[in-house]
Amino acid sequence: MSVSELAEEEERRRKRAPWGVIALVLLTGLALIRNGSGEFDVGPPQPATAAAADADDRRSHDTLPAALQPLPYAVPDRVSIPSIQVDAPIMPVGLDAAGWVDAPPPEDPNLAGWFTGAVSPGEKGTAVVVGHVDNKQGPAVFYGLGALKKGSHVEVSRQDGKTAVFEIYGIEVFEKNNFPGDRVYGSKGAAELRVITCGGGFSQQDGYDGNVVVFARLTEIR
Repeated sequence: MSVSELAEEEERRRKRAPWGVIALVLLTGLALIRNGSGEFDVGPPQPATAAAADADDRRSHDTLPAALQPLPYAVPDRVSIPSIQVDAPIMPVGLDAAGWVDAPPPEDPNLAGWFTGAVSPGEKGTAVVVGHVDNKQGPAVFYGLGALKKGSHVEVSRQDGKTAVFEIYGIEVFEKNNFPGDRVYGSKGAAELRVITCGGGFSQQDGYDGNVVVFARLTEIR
C-alpha cells in the first residue's frame, strides 16, 4: 500500500485517533514541511540541549487551576509568539496529493498553517501549527523558533473571540527520518500545542534534515 493510500486509511480512522494522520506521515520518514531554501550564510537558530522537554515537563495539566477547562472547537485566526516577534495569520492545511502534511504557500513568509486533521488550538488534545523557516527571499514566519526558551508563550486567537495562551515546556529538533510521532502528537488528556518548522542540517540536495518542534500547554484563556 502506498503512503497516500495509508494516509487515506488513517483519515477514515481519525475519529478514534485525531493525530493518527500526522503520526503516520512522519513515522514513515516523510518530512512535515518539505521545502526550505537554506540559502543564507547564517542558518536559523537551533534549540539548546537544555530546552528539551524532560519527564516532568511532559506531564499533563495536573498543576493547573481546576477552572481552566479546554475550549470547544473553533477555527484559529492568528498565532503570536511575542518573544520572537511572531504575529501571523493562520490558514487551514491538510494533506497534499502525495500524503504529506501540507504547509502554507512559501511565497508568503508571514503565514502559518493549522493542521485540520488534529484538534483546534485550545481543545482537549494536541493541536498542530506549522510554518516555513525561510524562503528564497529570506527568513519566514518560524525562522526564530529554535531560539525560544521554556516559559515563553504562544498565543492563538480564534474565531469564537477567545485567545488560547500556551506556555512552552520544550523545544527540540528531530531528524525527519526518525521522527517520534507518538511522543510529539500523542494526547496527554489536556489541551496542548505543537508548533513545527524545518531545522537541523541543510544540504542542497535534500533540504533541511530535521524539524524543530515546540511543545506547549494551555495555561490561560482570554
